[in-house]
Amino acid sequence: MRPDPFNPDRTPINRPYEPVGPNYPLYDAETQSWSFGTDEDEAPAERPRRRIHWGRWIVRGTGVGIILLVLAIIWLAVTAPLSRSLQPPTPPSITLTADDGTPIARRGAIIGAPVDAAKLPAHVREAFMAIEDRRFYSHWGIDPRGILRAMWHNVGSGGVREGGSTITQQLAKNAFLDSDRTAGRKIREAMIAFWLEAWLTKDEILSRYLSNVYFGDNVYGITAASKHYFGRTPDKLNIGQAAMLAGLVKAPSRLAPTTNLKGARARQAVVVAAMEDAGFLTKAEADAVQPQRVLASRPETLPSGTYFADWVLPEARDQAGEIKTEATVQTTLNPRLQRIAERTVRSAGLNQAQVALVAMRPDGRVVAMVGGKDYSKSPFNRATQARRQPGSAFKLFVYLAALRSGMTPDSTIEDEPVDIAGWKPRNSDGRYLGKITLRQAFARSSNVAAARLTQAVGVKSVIKAARDLGITTPIANEATIGLGTSTVSLLELTAAYAAVANESYPVVARGLGDVKDKGWYQALTNRKTGFSSAVHDGMLDLLSSSIKTGTGRQALLTVDAYGKTGTTQDSRDALFIGFARDLVVGVWVGNDDNTPNPGLSGGGVPARIWRAFMQSALDIPPVAAPVVEQEVDPDAIANGMEEETLPIEGDPVGDIIQGMGLDLRTGEDGSITVGPGRRRPDRAGPPPEDRRPPDERDGEGEE
Repeated sequence: MRPDPFNPDRTPINRPYEPVGPNYPLYDAETQSWSFGTDEDEAPAERPRRRIHWGRWIVRGTGVGIILLVLAIIWLAVTAPLSRSLQPPTPPSITLTADDGTPIARRGAIIGAPVDAAKLPAHVREAFMAIEDRRFYSHWGIDPRGILRAMWHNVGSGGVREGGSTITQQLAKNAFLDSDRTAGRKIREAMIAFWLEAWLTKDEILSRYLSNVYFGDNVYGITAASKHYFGRTPDKLNIGQAAMLAGLVKAPSRLAPTTNLKGARARQAVVVAAMEDAGFLTKAEADAVQPQRVLASRPETLPSGTYFADWVLPEARDQAGEIKTEATVQTTLNPRLQRIAERTVRSAGLNQAQVALVAMRPDGRVVAMVGGKDYSKSPFNRATQARRQPGSAFKLFVYLAALRSGMTPDSTIEDEPVDIAGWKPRNSDGRYLGKITLRQAFARSSNVAAARLTQAVGVKSVIKAARDLGITTPIANEATIGLGTSTVSLLELTAAYAAVANESYPVVARGLGDVKDKGWYQALTNRKTGFSSAVHDGMLDLLSSSIKTGTGRQALLTVDAYGKTGTTQDSRDALFIGFARDLVVGVWVGNDDNTPNPGLSGGGVPARIWRAFMQSALDIPPVAAPVVEQEVDPDAIANGMEEETLPIEGDPVGDIIQGMGLDLRTGEDGSITVGPGRRRPDRAGPPPEDRRPPDERDGEGEE
């Protein structure tokens, strides 16, 4: 009888028999015989489960925890001043000295009386909690949610934009720790925060925080800040004033309303929005908050307040390591050179225009700084804080990129009009010389040549040259950068020229004599790179030609000098930056409101200020000007004005006698220079209307 193919008990071919009952056949392939077995014979014996002695592990864990706690207490007792843990820290007092030890500035903190947070209006406490630590009254010193939120925002923004520290952690850091950003310090900070939470109430922690936090202008504590900025006590602060003070904590030096009212008001709005988001204010209450006014700042009498001291003070505090007692820090300022710089600026006769001057050694040590004509009237430092277009002074990086690509000063470039994707730069004097050498192009500051070079070597190569020499401000990825359309500070640009003088890059401007070791990572990333001899010699050749035969002739010295002029469109900014011997000096002249200065050019007033400073600083005689016809400054022609509209007081250069189509100009030594006649500004008619589209005017007026 044929077996049923659907019989489930039938064993398929080539498959071992499966048990079908209590006794089933077993086939031994080795002996080729059958036997019978049972499930009990073949079933593996069940292993007894191992019991976990939870009590034993709990005891062990508790013991380890106790040991770690004891070790932590010992560690804190050794590394943190717990004996003064509940005492408010002494705010820093610092004296800055020149390189010869002479005191140049003294800064003492304004210390406010301690406050009781419980007695302050609710909106004062809530302003700080909303922006610094919303869950202050619910966490135990560390806020995991805040840390995770900060990490998420930082990852999203590609950098450290937000911190997750609680108010308790900030008090721990301010009271006990230095400013080093190390893992060990963060661990100590967290442990001290737990310690403070265990020994103090929340109101006591908040009171100590508000009594000691820094609010800018060297003011510590909310009592001092309230009086300094608003002329009232903390219990009289309105919502807007409390929000502004809370907003200062993030960046007190940068946001102090006495120097940056716009930034402080913007931060105030952020805090008010945070208070509304946290439920501390209703929408109507938030909308009713107005931008706050502050008391007028009274400039400190010299020598307590100078441009250089303001610039170097944050760095001095960092070097002193969050000093808690009076300290003296030596700077790089040279008193003699500083006096020469101030005297030179005073004698410049600038009328309404402002001026800035920076002098440094080739290694970046700043020896003199002037940030404006009068610190008492305007403490804004135009040498370090202002970001202005450098004009043709930026061509340093264009020609550096060209030399790196294999060109030499004798290589040629077309000095003819060019169209680069619709951008049509032109020379400011309207003249084009055809094929000229790079040396000639650099000396006469040809705009079209710089544009052609930028196109030839590539915009990225020019940007890389600028970055290598230390320029950190944003640079647009477009061909127009060759004419200096991206903004930069005078200090940073001068440091870039110092790299050429130093024969290595980058050079970082600094104001302290001693530089602390920043660790192995900084040592690796901040290593200097030297120029090749061909590139360095070529750069010196170009920079020398600008002074000897080009737009920088008014900066000529009796010693070897190197530099470059820069003039932006409509003569809004004029610069001269160069070096001689062991001094690198940058000079800027312009208006704070960025309005035009007709007739101003980098080869005029800035070059003469540079020359006057260098002659006194290096103690060298003036140049005896030869009686020769000079090439007309292209910027002066482009603006239809004489370049000598802002002569230095006592400088005879600029006295012009006109007649018979000739201009006679008197030199410093009494010599007379004969040049082609030019119409005086008061005789010149209105300039012809420029009918070209705006995109064809880029770079005009730039030297």
